[in-house]
Amino acid sequence: MKFTVASLQKGQKGIIKKFSNDDIPLKLLEMGCLPGNELELVQTAPFRDPMYLNINGSHLAIRKETALLIEIEVVE
Repeated sequence: MKFTVASLQKGQKGIIKKFSNDDIPLKLLEMGCLPGNELELVQTAPFRDPMYLNINGSHLAIRKETALLIEIEVVE
């Protein structure tokens, strides 16, 4: 089963595996959203958009449509 950042629940962590396509904003890459890095879902807004993440100590909000492009391995 393919997991993406959009499938995380609040407080759950994952490790970025790859991106579904090349439409990932450059700003996310600059802030550490790279394969191999760990992320945690801190909070979501109503309707789960946007999603507030902690990636290697950087806090950022991303849209759900972008979260669907980032494949992860869930960390238990």
